[in-house]
Amino acid sequence: MSSALLKGKLKAAREALNKKDFQLAHDTSLQILDYEPDNYNAKIFYGLALLELGRIDQSEQTFRSAIELHSKQYLGWQGLCKAYERGQKWEESANSLLELAKIFGNSEDATKCAETIQRLIDLRREHGSRRQACPPSTFLSDALLLYLPDSPLYSILSTLPVPDLTNPTATTIASSQAAIHNSLPILEEVVSLNEADERETFEKEVARRRTRLNAGSPHHIRNEVAQEVYSGSKLPYLYDEILNHPNTSDELRRQTESKQLRHKRDFLLSLPLNDPRKQQLAMEVKKLVDGVVLLRLPDELAWSVFINGQDCETIEGYDFDVLRQYLTLFPNESLTRLIKAYLAYLGVPLSDDEETITAPSGSLDDVFGAFSVRFETASAFQWSILAHRVMSEVYLQDRDYQATITVSEAGLELVTRHRDDTGSDLINVRKVFNVALATSLVHLYPPKHHTRALRILEEVLSQDPSNVDCLMGRGYVFQRAGRWREAASCFSRVSDVLPEETRGRLRAQEEHAWCEVQMNNLDKAISKLRAVIESLEYEEDSDEDKSRSWWRLGKAHWEMGADHREEAFQFFIISLKHSSSFAPAFTSLGIYYSEVANPLDLIRASKCFQKAFELDARESDAARRLAEGFADEREWDLVEVVANRAIEGEGGFEDTQEVIAGRYLPVNAWAWKASGVVHLNRGNYPSAIQAFQVALRAEPEDQPSWVRLGESYAKAGRHTAAFKALHRAQELQPDDWVCSYLIGDIHRKTGRLQEAIASFHTVLQVQPNDPGVLTSLARAHVDMGLSELSTGFLSRAQDSFVAALRVSFNFLDTNSTFHSFAWKVIADAIYYLSRVSCMDEAAVRTVLSQACSYLTSDTGDRLAGSVTLPIKLPDDRLTGTDALKVSVAAYSHRISLGLLGAATTGSAWFDFGFALFNLGRRIFPEGEQRDKVLKQALASIKEAIRSQPGEDNYWRALGDMNLVSQPIEAQHAYIRALEINPKNVDVWTSFGFLCFYHDDLELANEAFLKAQTLDPDHILTWVGQALIATRNGQHADSRMLLEHAVSLSADVPEADIMFSRREFDHYLSAGHSRRSSPNDLFPAFFALDRYLKQRPDDASALHLFGLICERIGHLELGVECTDRAISVLEAAYEESEDPVIERQFTIANTTVARLRLALRDYEGALSSFQSALGLLPEEREDKVLKSQCLFGSGLASFKLGALDAAIENFEAALVAAGDDLHMRGHATVLLAQTLWATGTEEGQEAAKSQLLDCITQDPENLTAINALAGMGILTGDDSLIDAALSELISLPIDLRHKRDPRRDSSYILKQHYLGQGNFTAALSETQKAVHAEPIREDARRALVTLLLQHGEPAVARGVIAQGRDGDIADLRESIGLRAVAKALSEDEESLREAWSMAHKGIMLAPWSRKSWAVLAYVKSRR
Repeated sequence: MSSALLKGKLKAAREALNKKDFQLAHDTSLQILDYEPDNYNAKIFYGLALLELGRIDQSEQTFRSAIELHSKQYLGWQGLCKAYERGQKWEESANSLLELAKIFGNSEDATKCAETIQRLIDLRREHGSRRQACPPSTFLSDALLLYLPDSPLYSILSTLPVPDLTNPTATTIASSQAAIHNSLPILEEVVSLNEADERETFEKEVARRRTRLNAGSPHHIRNEVAQEVYSGSKLPYLYDEILNHPNTSDELRRQTESKQLRHKRDFLLSLPLNDPRKQQLAMEVKKLVDGVVLLRLPDELAWSVFINGQDCETIEGYDFDVLRQYLTLFPNESLTRLIKAYLAYLGVPLSDDEETITAPSGSLDDVFGAFSVRFETASAFQWSILAHRVMSEVYLQDRDYQATITVSEAGLELVTRHRDDTGSDLINVRKVFNVALATSLVHLYPPKHHTRALRILEEVLSQDPSNVDCLMGRGYVFQRAGRWREAASCFSRVSDVLPEETRGRLRAQEEHAWCEVQMNNLDKAISKLRAVIESLEYEEDSDEDKSRSWWRLGKAHWEMGADHREEAFQFFIISLKHSSSFAPAFTSLGIYYSEVANPLDLIRASKCFQKAFELDARESDAARRLAEGFADEREWDLVEVVANRAIEGEGGFEDTQEVIAGRYLPVNAWAWKASGVVHLNRGNYPSAIQAFQVALRAEPEDQPSWVRLGESYAKAGRHTAAFKALHRAQELQPDDWVCSYLIGDIHRKTGRLQEAIASFHTVLQVQPNDPGVLTSLARAHVDMGLSELSTGFLSRAQDSFVAALRVSFNFLDTNSTFHSFAWKVIADAIYYLSRVSCMDEAAVRTVLSQACSYLTSDTGDRLAGSVTLPIKLPDDRLTGTDALKVSVAAYSHRISLGLLGAATTGSAWFDFGFALFNLGRRIFPEGEQRDKVLKQALASIKEAIRSQPGEDNYWRALGDMNLVSQPIEAQHAYIRALEINPKNVDVWTSFGFLCFYHDDLELANEAFLKAQTLDPDHILTWVGQALIATRNGQHADSRMLLEHAVSLSADVPEADIMFSRREFDHYLSAGHSRRSSPNDLFPAFFALDRYLKQRPDDASALHLFGLICERIGHLELGVECTDRAISVLEAAYEESEDPVIERQFTIANTTVARLRLALRDYEGALSSFQSALGLLPEEREDKVLKSQCLFGSGLASFKLGALDAAIENFEAALVAAGDDLHMRGHATVLLAQTLWATGTEEGQEAAKSQLLDCITQDPENLTAINALAGMGILTGDDSLIDAALSELISLPIDLRHKRDPRRDSSYILKQHYLGQGNFTAALSETQKAVHAEPIREDARRALVTLLLQHGEPAVARGVIAQGRDGDIADLRESIGLRAVAKALSEDEESLREAWSMAHKGIMLAPWSRKSWAVLAYVKSRR
């Protein structure tokens, strides 16, 4: 394409754009670019066409490519700006405008440059920036800065003409012209924008950093951010530009200087002390502040900084002209009011024109009182060092030492902060605050703060050795510490420093003289004191000093001896004439009246002490004497008042945390002891502990305080600390029996009863008949018995209860008072004795007889006929019922002795009612007498509740007594008990049983669960859960719960008996299956044995115990227990003639007969069976019991050789069995066996006939089939054998096992095959038995025996190795077979194992001949 054609195309494209034919322009420009891709103008036209066609992105790319060709040409930048604006890309548009302005500036086109800058500023104002790193105002500020002299465009912009203010629209760049020719508005706007930016940046950054992990304190974060913000700040430069601008007004200048001061000061405060920039900034800030003060400008911050920066030793050192100017400039500031009041107090004129003060001067209280509240509340004071100085000085003059300390400490913090902020330390101001602080610490509750005060005093004196206030304070500290010589030296130095005839010098001379008194230089001291008194006569407002000096003069004469006491008395009187509120003079007068006056005047002395103590709580001598007098009169409330005020006087209540932390050393230890005793007597144990601890810090060797501290610890439940305190007391005074007694009492409370008993016995060696020790010893024995009872040591428990009774009887014989306490222990011990069977009947009978000797009559009808007095113990065996009767009478006797206090009354009636209720249920059957006794028991419990309605256990007992008969009343009682104590596990348990008894199982379960939550080891809750599980048919869960209950404790016999019954029932239900073993009954055996030791007369438990003994092989014990049950039942039947008891008696006779039969006592068994038969009623059919008796009688007769009688009994048993095939089967087999035993052919045929008839009636009777097969084997009757065995083989294996629990059929089959010589069939039958029941060890042993007999030891070893030894019985049987199988091996290792097994078999069953035979065989193999 030729150049002419190219130019024509460019012209056509431009014309198309002008005509807004953007598509034509697009196509034309594209044709040019296809020919000449780098044609700049074509790219511009192409970009504009794309932009107008809405293809903005392509347009941007086109303009950028054009700019790359000619970056200095403005057309490309203009097009790009349009594209960005059309695409609303404001940030990119702003950058493009800036570049375009630079291009116009370089081309010296001032108008275009100004227009572009105006567009840029308008864009920044309207859209800001989309970037989040900086606020929008930052970019507006950058744009405005283009008008300032430092701008690179300023040289070209400065060529713009001066604006025509009369015609501002004459040009398009009027705003730029105005900005160039007067930049002050631009500067102000830029400053405003930068201030807002910095403020926003600061707050956002602080907020962000505070959320970081391990963030510092807020103050540290703000300083850190401030350093970052202010370090790069443009504001200092901008402030200088405004201040240097010729158009700046005075008002704007003042505002800018104020902002500059604050900006620099904030930057200064943020810098650390070691930053090199801090010193320069501090100088700049000081220069600004000094300028404000010099010009007297009303900038409150500058004036405050100036005043706070003054390092003056006294307030008078501040320039009063500056202060007056401050008052004038800031009349409404809080500090102004404070300065006015203080200047008025000093008498300083408030203005230069006044020669005297315009405000009326007043006293310290009048002038300062109005401002004290403002100081405490006004935030303006919290940073004012001057305000703190004024306040500390005024508080110190007012002797408000606590306030002085508070203000001085705050002032020191301000001085330290001023140093950290500005880098300059106010040494003199710091010293002033330290002096005020130390002086206050010296005089506030001396000597409490003297250690701290002395440290501060030494620090100040190291800087200013002649500081009078510090020397005086140091002297006072030495005085309090008794270092009189050093104190005198301090006061002497003060006298040398101060000029003569000043009040301070006189006070120093007085204190020096007082030191001489204490050092016993009395003549010298008297001379000096008289000189001081003479000088004070000419001083105004010196009454207090005169009074103190006369009193000290009197004390000097007092110390000179008895001859000078009257003269001293006169001086004390003169002292009080000068000042009637001088407390030490009253104390001295009180001592005079109580020790010297003739006659002694104790009443006047007491009044003097009271007056002294009222005037000054620090008069400890007067307070102690007052407390001792009140204690002698047993006025404990007054003792507490005096002690507390004495403690308050020494600062004991000033800082509770300091007392608790152990940093407080008391002055008046006696006051803390008295306070501790009062708190101890009132039951406020934490306060008592704290008081004794504080007292012991002052007197660590005071043994009574250690004892009281240990007692307080013990009563507060802190027993470990109590032991330590009491052992310390014992170290200080080993022969203190009270300490030993308290140690024993703590041992008793913590359950270390053996140690407690030993401690009480040790005390009794010193105090043989002390009632308190005897009572505690008896109670310890009772507690020991209960502990032993809960763990199952019943014999030991009985001995402990007997010991408690003997100690209590000794108490009654040796003490004439407090018998009701002794009878409480006696009744409790006898009541608990009733719960155990008598192990040592002689000892129990002795103590019960001794108790009965005291119990001779009953007041009224309290016993309700349950016990007849005097009590006569039975001559034969004592029972628990006998002991229970004595305990009821003992409880009644305790009530008869008279009761003091609601707690004692309630306890006595509760104990009596509870014991009477148990006795009534035990000895009386249902009837009128029983109802009478139970009614009296309920009335007693209600009487206890009336005495102590807040005792939850009394309500629980009421509920227990009404659980069956009055469920609504019982429910009310339980709910009332739970309202009193919702965490009483016994109440929740009883409530659960109430719900269970009345079939509300869901609520009962919730109650038991609540009780278990409170105490997981509470046995009855588990028993209740077991009952619920049983009721719901969950028998496995019930057994598990009962097993857990029995394992917890031995003190709940109900759990033992219930567990035993469940275990026995479970054993019976399992029958003779492989899952049951007699060993399973051992837990029940031990639980029942434990039960019977506590309930030895429970016939049902005795009979059950006999049944269990029968199963586990303890036949003699079974006979003994069953005989005891028969005796108990016989006695009960004689009293009541109850048919139920009669039947129980019959069953017990049957059981004992069966046991005797097993013991081969055939005659005894036959007698018992006959007795049972005689008791069975003729008119009522009782097949099972009658058949069993006849069956047993026949068996006993058979064993005795009376075959005819045996046959007769068996035949009668068959008749009694009736249609019961199971019973008839057993009777038939035994009848057949007996007929077979006759030895006659007729008898054997009859036996076969009986068995055949039995099998015909009951084809599944394997016992009969086995017996018939055995008879066939013995007689060689193959047809009989085949018939019997065919019946056996035809039965399914599971049915055969069910019918034959002892597996006799398998044994017969095996023996039959062996008898035929068919070993393979015998082995097959045995293997079938093992495969059918691999868990049965007897079947496995039979198989191993066959294999060994057949000479297959290797296979035998494999079979026996797969077995398991379920219990000791299985191990006894199998270990011999294992040894033989190992011995048949040829290797040495197997022989050694066989030898070891054989020996083990001997140890397991030394009585077994088989074991010894195995050992002999193994030995022969070796």
